[in-house]
Amino acid sequence: MTAPDDDALMARVVQGDRSAFATLVARHLTPLHHYLRRLTGSVADAEDLSQEAFLRVWERAVRYRPGTVQFSTWLHRVAHNLAVDAARRRRPETVALSEQLEDHTPDPPEQVAAAQTARRLDAALAALPTSQRAALLLCQVQGFSNRDAGAIVGVSVRGLESLLARARRSLRAALLEPASPAAAHQPSESTDHDAA
Repeated sequence: MTAPDDDALMARVVQGDRSAFATLVARHLTPLHHYLRRLTGSVADAEDLSQEAFLRVWERAVRYRPGTVQFSTWLHRVAHNLAVDAARRRRPETVALSEQLEDHTPDPPEQVAAAQTARRLDAALAALPTSQRAALLLCQVQGFSNRDAGAIVGVSVRGLESLLARARRSLRAALLEPASPAAAHQPSESTDHDAA
């Protein structure tokens, strides 16, 4: 017996089926949380926003239109909008990729270098404008197509490709800059390298 697809589950959610909703949450919570954690830079915010996004799914299930967009795209769009609104209200904390990679064994030189690179990558990602960071995370980390990522961010495919190109240029420039000892421990201020 095959598991019901997301559209079938959403049809049941519209009817108030809590078990169908629980199945959707179990299926999509982890990737949504990962996206929001990297987008906001805060584990706590990612948890709150993930819960709020699924609450919106439950409350607004009748708005979902199967066949026009995949459920995962619709869910990420809801969550993305919540994250953008939250970012407008306050500046997020930074959760470093280096914390995810943290190992308490003595570090050989290769691990030290990898940790420094991870910190520089975190700082460079945090410095990107939210739309560029979202585009990069959706396509490179979450695996969305450019079309679906554009729908989530609210831009055309061309607009998304432009965001990706600018994000990649900014990351490349930031990672090619020589690392200073202070820069290895602090994220830089947000700048847009595309003004030139």
